[in-house]
Amino acid sequence: MKIVVLDGYTLNPGDLSWNGLHQLGQLTVYERTSEEMVLERIGDAEAVFTNKTPITSKVIENSPNLKFIGVLATGYNVVDVKAARSAGIIVSNIPTYGTDAVAQYTIALLLEMCHHVGAHADCVKRGEWTSSPDWCFWKFPLIELAGKTMGIIGFGKIGQGTAKIAQALGMNILAYDAFRRPELESGTCHYAELDELLSESDVVVLHCPLFPDTQGIINRDTISKMKDGVMIINDSRGPLIVEEDLRDALISGKVAGAAVDVVSEEPISLDNPLLHAPNMIITPHMAWAPKESRQRLMNLAVGNLKAFLGDAPVNVVN
Repeated sequence: MKIVVLDGYTLNPGDLSWNGLHQLGQLTVYERTSEEMVLERIGDAEAVFTNKTPITSKVIENSPNLKFIGVLATGYNVVDVKAARSAGIIVSNIPTYGTDAVAQYTIALLLEMCHHVGAHADCVKRGEWTSSPDWCFWKFPLIELAGKTMGIIGFGKIGQGTAKIAQALGMNILAYDAFRRPELESGTCHYAELDELLSESDVVVLHCPLFPDTQGIINRDTISKMKDGVMIINDSRGPLIVEEDLRDALISGKVAGAAVDVVSEEPISLDNPLLHAPNMIITPHMAWAPKESRQRLMNLAVGNLKAFLGDAPVNVVN
């Protein structure tokens, strides 16, 4: 079997092994592939893996040998799954590989907003502590989380993982999700309707998927229902936030701080309204990327292809 990886660099910049896929066939790995080169690089391959390189209906129609498309991510909107289904091509994704990594990163963003560790460390290196007339100083308001409420929109595995860490910090949890699991409720964790979550939370965290009814869920109207001085975190999908509205709320002070690992257009454009908003942290879609998480992703990708070759495909999205 001929196997092609179109854009392997993000998953494996050199610290993982492709041996699992090598053992399943003749493997070619490209670090990056432009849209214009996709057809040429797939060629007569029977299996192709992609992370963010689009596989369109045109590509599918002109790849007659293609039988399997593996998405090296959970989201699979880069593949025309309807065209793949019509062509009899299995499309598999990688679920739940980054649960712990993303939950941990959510809390890292929150703690950075509360303590500004990086900024204060830079102050010390610039000599500001050495020249300080006092034995200590801080340049931003510092926030203690114990007793505060975190509202989590989307209470799947990542949301639950984030809640577990937040509860360990002494926070109370309000969860909003279309599917409720009563056994997850406790003295410090309760389900709530969206308006209640927005009005009662000190921190609002987005862990929901991007669907038509969640696109722009954080907007001028929903922000107006939040507490003054709320903090907002998004390491799910960029379009969940109307970025112009969040910028305005940061400028006005309605939102005290926000941290996002995802934006509406990635890589971020220089005219993104959040780039120059005050009290704003933006990181380059890296919450998923610890080596341990990427190794799990690699293992699952190999497992998906093995299952397909054994006529028992798993994690099929079409």
